[in-house]
Amino acid sequence: MSFASRLTRLPRPFDEDKATDTAAHAPWATGDTASLLRGAGGTSPHLHALIGKEAGWLEGALDAPDDALPALFAELREGAPDTRNDDLRRAKRRVALLIGLCDVGGVWSLEEVTGALTDFADLAVQLAMEEAVGREIRRGKLPGASEDDIADAGGMVALAMGKMGAGELNYSSDIDLICLFDEERFEADDFHEARSSLTRATRRMCASLSDLTGEGYVFRTDLRLRPDPAVTPVCMGMEAAERYYESLGRTWERAAYIKARPAAGDRQAGARFLQTLTPFVWRRHLDFAAIKDAHDMRLRIRAHKGLGGPITLPGHDMKLGRGGIREIEFFTQTRQIIAGGRDPDLRVRGTVDGLAVLAEKEWVPGDVAQRLTEAYRAHREVEHRVQMMRDAQTHELPSSEDEMERLACLMGRDRQELEHELKDRLQDVHEMMEDFFAREGGGKEDPAEEDGFGDEITARWPAYPALRSQRAVEIFERLRPDILARLREAAKPEEALLAFDGFLAGLPAGVQVFSLFEANPQLIDLLVDIVSVSPDLGRYLSRNAGVLDAVIGGDFFDPWPGPEALVEALGEVLEREHDYERRLDAARRWCKEWHFRAGVHLLRGMTTPGDAARQYADVAEATLAALWPVVVEEFSAKHGDPPGRGAAVLGMGSLGSGRLHARSDLDIIVIYDPAGVDTSDGRKPLSARAYYSRLTQALVTAMTAPMAEGRLYEVDMRLRPSGNQGPVATSLAAFRDYQAREAWTWEHLALTRARPVAGSAEIGADVEEVRREVLAGEKDRDRILAEIADMRARIEAAKGRGALWDPKVGRGRMQEVELMAQAGALLAGADVRDVQGGVAAATECGWLEAKDADTLTATYDALQALQVGTRLISEEPVDPDDLGQGAAAFLLRLMGEESMEALGARIADETEATGSAIDRALEGAG
Repeated sequence: MSFASRLTRLPRPFDEDKATDTAAHAPWATGDTASLLRGAGGTSPHLHALIGKEAGWLEGALDAPDDALPALFAELREGAPDTRNDDLRRAKRRVALLIGLCDVGGVWSLEEVTGALTDFADLAVQLAMEEAVGREIRRGKLPGASEDDIADAGGMVALAMGKMGAGELNYSSDIDLICLFDEERFEADDFHEARSSLTRATRRMCASLSDLTGEGYVFRTDLRLRPDPAVTPVCMGMEAAERYYESLGRTWERAAYIKARPAAGDRQAGARFLQTLTPFVWRRHLDFAAIKDAHDMRLRIRAHKGLGGPITLPGHDMKLGRGGIREIEFFTQTRQIIAGGRDPDLRVRGTVDGLAVLAEKEWVPGDVAQRLTEAYRAHREVEHRVQMMRDAQTHELPSSEDEMERLACLMGRDRQELEHELKDRLQDVHEMMEDFFAREGGGKEDPAEEDGFGDEITARWPAYPALRSQRAVEIFERLRPDILARLREAAKPEEALLAFDGFLAGLPAGVQVFSLFEANPQLIDLLVDIVSVSPDLGRYLSRNAGVLDAVIGGDFFDPWPGPEALVEALGEVLEREHDYERRLDAARRWCKEWHFRAGVHLLRGMTTPGDAARQYADVAEATLAALWPVVVEEFSAKHGDPPGRGAAVLGMGSLGSGRLHARSDLDIIVIYDPAGVDTSDGRKPLSARAYYSRLTQALVTAMTAPMAEGRLYEVDMRLRPSGNQGPVATSLAAFRDYQAREAWTWEHLALTRARPVAGSAEIGADVEEVRREVLAGEKDRDRILAEIADMRARIEAAKGRGALWDPKVGRGRMQEVELMAQAGALLAGADVRDVQGGVAAATECGWLEAKDADTLTATYDALQALQVGTRLISEEPVDPDDLGQGAAAFLLRLMGEESMEALGARIADETEATGSAIDRALEGAG
């Protein structure tokens, strides 16, 4: 397709004399191409000059504009270093001319225009850097470097920032670079000499690009985005830069690094450096405090540039002014910063791309993203035309009517129509930004000021750690009226206020959490609900406020996804981290969030206690299943791959039966099969037995170690063969032999609930075969029942008959019913793991009466509901006298009772009836 046929718009000449002169320079141009050149040259003095100088080259370039720049770039790469400065400047003229004409004529889209400008900038920086660093190497000034190191600049990298980093350079843009070097490439004694050499090279590179010569300039180059530019060298070590960002980095620097990209030099080292900054740029928790930082930055820019007041077109700054380009960029980057730590899909560099993914992920309404995208593209087009007129790095609209007419001519637009459209678009963007950055809260009267509500409690709030910074106080004071109003609406306001006080007292820092509440007021309602039911859970939230992030993630109240989806989700989280400890912390954050989700669904009445018990088990199983390969990978790096066929992790007890509560520990055992392999093949080989024992210990440590994000679970391995006396991991052959020849009855009972939850599926299937063999084997019914009766008697002798409100241990309670269910499964040879299935099996084999079986299952279901509910709201056993009204109401709703007295009576009656049923079943045994 010819150039002329691709034209979609044509400028019209502002100065006919210049248009005629332009046409004389390009007599080969005909038709619309001639009209384009007349309009461009007759309106833009800059384009007029470029056409005059490069008309000969332009004729061939317009024959195939898409091929012209690649050919020009190839010539540059092949050019001699001693002519590179002039070559780059001539290339810049040609690039500016071709891109300008393709832009003005609508041959290329905005993204193609800015992408082409950025590609040339990348190449120019690379060539200037190679020349500067090569000079240092040839002079022997860069320690240990040779000619082979010129291509990657001896370990130096130029990070493209801002529009260059995002591939969005404007027509007359300067370029923002941060130059760093990889100090690991140099001996410690050579560090200072290397830094001096690369600093000289950086200055020479910048001069090569920026200096104005008879051939013009390439790019004005700005190095001031580096850390603390007033006191640091123009090229600094990566380690020093990393330390700066970790300790002193500010929100605007985080926003800047959204667009950062290794553009020239040692790009691999640059990519590694950006990876180390991931925790700095992308916070683990939703970062709504960034909204306030961005808003303050907007106000400072306006004040500094004098850009306040109503929008008027003459002299309006299309970049920094109200409703301008920077506003849209701030909006996009702020939303990316808020959620990008949790969702890597948001970590894109381009503004248009950022708006698209924000809309896709429902962080921004689709219509808002569309309007901002259209405004951004239109603003950038106007910005380019303003700069094209005289190659000036300006963003201001013309101040005179004549110059505004010139702009309209270059755009091929009617001036009045253009002005009307510009003003409407700027105003629309401005209003959207004011809505987004407006401070929330502060509109209600403070109830405490009306009647002294909670004065004694609220008086101590200023002394809490969460309110020790002025910024936290400012945000909280805007929230305070709304919080107190909502607490006043609780069933028992004083009790709710006291519970909220417990949350606030335990909060170590306030800015992020208060910002989260300010941006998402619905979270205050949720917090009030939680602390009203469970002050203990409120205190947990104060220490783990990051779990609130999940509530606004979009799918928090969706149906439960199930274990397979959870394993996949956690696997994706772990894949994003490359450091072992970070993976363990990521698993802890993920597990807390899903635990919290299960608990909130139960508190809100969205699930039953049985649902919650399954959900807690799903989270535990997913955690083990996703973390096991991570532990194996870490362990294998030192000791080699697992010898033989690998290992399986079995869930025992409540984990095996798929029913846990909020504070359950995990009963597991590990079974491995060396398959004849004696030792591993790593740097530090281990015998198969030692390998799997230490690997199991590594898994337990990964689950239980207290880290920055706490611990995952307590792990209990006492159900392994031979209990605490046996090895922590057991070979498949030993396990099979032990179960056939040595296992005690209680161990066969425990095996009825065993279930593979992680590791090798093949080993898991082999263990299942052993389990089925045990269940199918011949049984001495009398001996088994006698041992069960003896177990029950010993438990009662040690623990008593049980406290009224303890659902687990005591006569007729969960532990006894579980024992009966396991016995039923074992005696009947039934492949069931849950209590209901085990009790049904006991009935089918004629050991338990159907009526008594119904009593056992009904009581168990009720006690499990009580256990799930009480373990959610308190770590300690329930005492009705200490329960708040909210907690009591929650438990009564779960149990379907009207009062705690009625519930207590029901528990006493049902557990006694269950105890009597068990008495009958075991009568004469033991």
